[in-house]
Amino acid sequence: MRYNNVFMKGDSKLKIRKNFLEGLEQKVYIYENKREELILIAIPDLEWSFSITYEEEDPKGQLMQSLKKLIGEESADVVSERILQWTREM
Repeated sequence: MRYNNVFMKGDSKLKIRKNFLEGLEQKVYIYENKREELILIAIPDLEWSFSITYEEEDPKGQLMQSLKKLIGEESADVVSERILQWTREM
C-alpha cells in the first residue's frame, strides 16, 4: 500500500523524504518497524545508514556523531534535526 511517498505493510512503514544539502537533493529513506521498535534511516548518496530504537537515550546526539564524520558538524546538526522531525511524523 502506498500513500504519498509512504509505503506500508503490516506493522512496518517506509517513508521517503528529500533533503537538500550543499545545493544537492538527496533522498532519505526512513523505515519503521513497530513490532521490533526500530527505525532505520538511510541516505544512499552519502553511503550512510543508521538505526535507532524507540528507547534510545540521545538519538540526535548519536545521529550527529555518525553523520559529522561524513558531512561536518554544522550540516550533521541540520540533517539530524530533520530526520528526527520526520521520524516523529511517523
